[in-house]
Formats: sequence, C-alpha cells, structure tokens
Amino acid sequence: MAADIGYLFEPRSIAVIGASQDPVKIGYRLVHNILTSGYSGNVYPVNPAGGEVQGLQAYRQIEDIEAQVDMVCTVIPAKHVLGSVESCARKGVKYNLIISSGFSETGNVEEEKKIAGHARRHGMRIVGPNIFGLYSAEASLDATFGPGNILPGNVAIVTQSGALGLAMIGKTAVENIGLSAIVSVGNKCDIDETDLLEYLTRQERTKVILMYIEGIKNGEKFIKAVKAATTKKPVIVIKSGRSERGAVAAASHTGSLAGSDEIVDALLTQHGVMRAESIRDAFNWCKFLAQAPPPGNEKSIIITNGGGVGVMATDACEQYGIGLYDDSAALKQMFSEIIPDFGSAKNPIDITGGATSRDYDKALGAALDKREIGAGMALYCETAVFDAENLQNVLEKNFRRYARQGKPVVFVTVGGENVEECMARLNKKSVPVFGDVYEAVACLGKLFDYHRYLNSRAETFEDIAIDSDAVDRIAFQALQQNRYFLLAHEARKVMDIIGIPVPAGHIARTIEDAVTSAEKIGYPVVMKVVSKDIIHKSDAGGVALDICSKEEVMDAYQVIIRNCRVYKPDAILDGIEIGEMLPKDVETIVGARRDPVFGPLIMFGLGGIYVEVMKDVVFRALPLARSQIMDMIKQTRSYPLLLGVRGEDRKDMESLINVIIKIGALLRKCTAIADIEINPLMVYEQGLGAKAVDVRILLSHT
Repeated sequence: MAADIGYLFEPRSIAVIGASQDPVKIGYRLVHNILTSGYSGNVYPVNPAGGEVQGLQAYRQIEDIEAQVDMVCTVIPAKHVLGSVESCARKGVKYNLIISSGFSETGNVEEEKKIAGHARRHGMRIVGPNIFGLYSAEASLDATFGPGNILPGNVAIVTQSGALGLAMIGKTAVENIGLSAIVSVGNKCDIDETDLLEYLTRQERTKVILMYIEGIKNGEKFIKAVKAATTKKPVIVIKSGRSERGAVAAASHTGSLAGSDEIVDALLTQHGVMRAESIRDAFNWCKFLAQAPPPGNEKSIIITNGGGVGVMATDACEQYGIGLYDDSAALKQMFSEIIPDFGSAKNPIDITGGATSRDYDKALGAALDKREIGAGMALYCETAVFDAENLQNVLEKNFRRYARQGKPVVFVTVGGENVEECMARLNKKSVPVFGDVYEAVACLGKLFDYHRYLNSRAETFEDIAIDSDAVDRIAFQALQQNRYFLLAHEARKVMDIIGIPVPAGHIARTIEDAVTSAEKIGYPVVMKVVSKDIIHKSDAGGVALDICSKEEVMDAYQVIIRNCRVYKPDAILDGIEIGEMLPKDVETIVGARRDPVFGPLIMFGLGGIYVEVMKDVVFRALPLARSQIMDMIKQTRSYPLLLGVRGEDRKDMESLINVIIKIGALLRKCTAIADIEINPLMVYEQGLGAKAVDVRILLSHT
C-alpha cells in the first residue's frame, strides 16, 4: 500500500541523493534550500564520497541511514536512477522526488516505466522525473533548486513545466503572492495533478489552486478531482497546447499528449475552473481570489474621477458579466452631497477631476454602506489638484473595511511615478490595485463567475433506464461480422429501444420493393444506400432526397446503385433504405463518444451539412443534470433559432433535452458503443417533438 500523500507535503525526514558541496550543482542548492527554509525534520545528504555536506554527515548510500526516511530528492545522472530507486524501495522510502532528467521527455520511455513499476510494486510513490522539486509551507520546506526565500501564504501551484515553475517562484515573490505549496510534476510517471489536487483540496491552508498543464493522461480521473476541488476553493488553469502546433510542442517536451483543446476548455468551464490565457492573468486572479470575500450580491458600483476610464470599466463589466447597480433615483440620492453639479450620478459615478482623497472616501462609503450594492470599483486618474500623498491610506483603509463587510473592491490607478510607487506599496500589502482597468474588472468578474458556479451546481443528474441487453445483442451481431459500426436499420432499432423517434423506413432490395415501400410510407421519401462498406453515403452518391413519384423512385434506385459501384466496386450493397422525408425545421446535432482521455462526453450544436464548417458545438462530460443540459444548449451561437425567429414559434426544447439525456444514458450504459451521432436531429415547434433523421453508431474495438 502506498503511503498517505500527507507525507509528501509534511515529511518527517528527507534524504538528498546526489547532495553536493559544490555550490554550482543542483545537489548543493537543494540541501541549502532545505536547511535555510525552516524545515525542522531530519536531513540526510547522500553522496558516494561520504564525508560532510554543508555541515551535515553525508552517507555513501541511503541504506546506511539508520533512521526512517519519508522522502527522497534524487538528483543524479539518469543512468543511475533505477538503481537508486531500488535502494530507496529496500529502505522503505515513501516518496521519491526524481529531479533528474533524461527519461520520457527525451525518448527514454522504457527506463521511466521500469522506475515507476519497481516503485509501485514496493509501495513507494514517484514525483517526476524531470522536476524542480517541491515547496510546502505546512512543513516550512523548500525542497527545490529554485531561488529560495519563498513567501508562505495560501496559493498552491502545480506545474508540469519545471523551468516555468522556477520562474513562477521568483515571480510570486515580486508580486507578493504567498504560497502554501508549489510542486513540479514533470513526466508524471506516477503522481500527477489529480493526486496533488486531492491533497490540496482538503488542506485548509490552501485557498486557491493554480495549475499549469501541458498534457492530461487520465482525463476522467482529473475531471473528477477538479470537480471535487472547485466545490471547496477556486481552481485556475493555464493549459498550453491550444494550437495544433502548440499541442505537438507540448507532447515533445513532456512525453504526454495534449487533449483536444475544445474539449479541455468545455470540461474545465463545466466544472467551475477558470482558464487563464497568461501568467499575469493567473497571478492577478490568484492574488485577488485568495483574499476576496464572497459577494453578497452582484450589483456593482464604479466610482471615477475620469469619464474615459469609467466608460472603459463599463465595457469591461459587460465583457466579464458584472451587473451594475442602475437605480437612478437611489444613485442621485446617494451622491447628491458628494459630486459637483457637473459630475454624474449615473453609474459609473463621475466625481470629476477636482475630487480629493476625501471625496473618494465619502463616495465609496455612500455606495458600499448600502445593502443593495455588493461590490465596488474605484478608478483614479492622477490630476494636479489631487492630494496624492493620501491616496495609499484611502485605498488600503477602504479595501480592508469593505472586505470585513463582505464587499469586494478593486482599485485602478493611472498616473506617473508617484502613482506607480503608491501602487507598488499597496501591492506589497495585498491591496488589489491595478494599472489597467480590464485586469481589475477581470478579477471581480472571476469572483462572480466562481460564486455563480457554486450556487448553480447540480447534485442530481438526469438518467433513464436502458434495455442494454437488447442494444448489446445488436452490437454483438455486428461485431461477429467483424463490423465496428451499425447499419442504418440497426441504428434505427437502437433508437426505438431508447425511445427516440425516427422517420418511418424500410430497406428495399429490388426496384419493385422500393416502389411499394415508398407508396406505403407516402411521398416525398428519401433514399439511402445500405452498405457496411460505405459509411459516408453522400460522398458515394448514395443519397437521394425529395423523391415524389414512382418513376423518381425507380430512377433514383438505379442511380444510387450505379454511383456506389463506381465509388467502391467491391462494396457489398445490402439494399436501399426508403425513408420518410421529414419537413424542414431547426437542424441540430447530438453526439456522444468515449474520449480516450476524458471518458464519456456529450456534444450538442447546429447540425446539418455545415456542421464541420460552422463548428457551433458544445461538449460536456457525462452525466449531466437537466439544468446543465439547458446551459449547454444556450452556449451555442445558434440557440436563438430554437427560441423562434422572424415570427416562428419556440421549438420543442423539452424533446431536445430528452434526446440528449437518452443519448448520454445509452453511451454510459452500453459499453459496446464507442460513438453515437444524430445529424440532423430535426427539432420542431413546441409540442411537435424532435426526430432523428440520420443516426451513426460506432462500436468499441476493445
């Protein structure tokens, strides 16, 4: 059994394998940082030469240490690491931080697998290889080869990039961001972000978690941990590999593949994670969210001495979803004694360029002391008449005052050297003051986003009973024929089993049969080739639409057969499906698949022949609550079409939601199915339902 992960962050003893007396070596820096960080446990340098390292007895090998060793930092050449891991396993080490590089990130995959396998068999956990180490404020432990002097606090950082992580250590010191922990995961041969999230989620010291991720190996496990984490504290992610070229770079750098960015983005959003585009944004959000009180309400006030920045802040509020308090009569009454006649009592409140620090103080009090206003933004542009020497005291006093009242406030200061120096001093005191309007408003917007997520989380997921045995029998018959997809009539049977309406249809194997079927269904009809060798029927000329007479059926039958023979001469044609030609309405697409990284996913969007061009689709992880499905539908650009446009009635949203629920249940409960797609799913007016026009079902190869 592996040791409790608490030993990783709170070890009672540490050995450094590769400890050195040479100040230019990593083994020296590691020992130095451990000794100077305030760590109170036992430290054991290990070096084949023995002797002494930085005033401590050095051991020739770890097995010479008589006491128990909870954690090891390994910093030796890659060719010696496996042997060292074997020694650590015999010693009973619980956690091994392998800082050494030269493994899967350089193509040396087999050696890395041997290390992970041996450690796992002996109950030892590995962090890395190819990492910079770990810092834990809980143990006053800096087991990194970074710059040292890490400021303790309540932000935890997990990073896949060692170099970026080291840079973050230096940056946090400059930005006055205190850390509860920072961990490098490197190649993730054993411990990954998920394991660390589980610890950091329950650790009281950590208030915000920031993660830099390049690739995710076990997406289902990761998303489950993220979901648990965001119920307790904000989680911010910088995910690289957004572009196709970036994804390739990430894979070559770490040996792990980046997942589809659209899917990653959708699932992070689904579970309340904030995705940052830059380190600057991430740090701003971390610093603010770690100390901001939860807002009582989202009605905000903007106070400014300059109209321009007020307008910018208003635009930024719209971009970041911040509601502004707009009761004109109440605002006029609030500020009647504060602003001059040529000022403005409309939100944003313009107290004019002649305002003093006392005016700012009074204006903030007039607004934020009112119960109906939940948050504030104070914007200051340097003027000749402003008493700048009092600015720092006013901003700091108001920030602390309203934080205690549960009202978050951000400040923006724009000006010269004195203003910049004031801003730097306030940042050192963790007062949220910015030189850019959008950065300030973004922080407030992320706070609101997070608390909206907490308030809207669904605990009950929609589910239906599925006759999975009946579906499995259909799939098994296809697999017996060495076929990993269902034919049209088989997919129709599956839809019947789960209760999704499909057009009336019949498979004809002769022209006469086709005519009889068409007349029984009623004109117009659609005709489609049925063949296990032709999946994309349109590409083969295997589809005919709007067939309105006996003669057209006869002609279309022959044309489809001829087209398919030309397209794929050796194709086995099982017949022509004659189907009901449905009236047009809103064409949507509903799909579900087992993603190799993230597990069962559902997709919804604008369907039809332009789905690949428009790409107006949204992904979510299964299962989902009904409210989450509705939110998913609303996220598409084409959502207004379902509400009815240009005099049309609202579409049957309940039927659409029910189809999504049924498709999700089918994928989750029938493991033989790998991929389902209904395109188009025709959604009709309220009360008229929805019908699956074309259904594609792929089967799992495992």
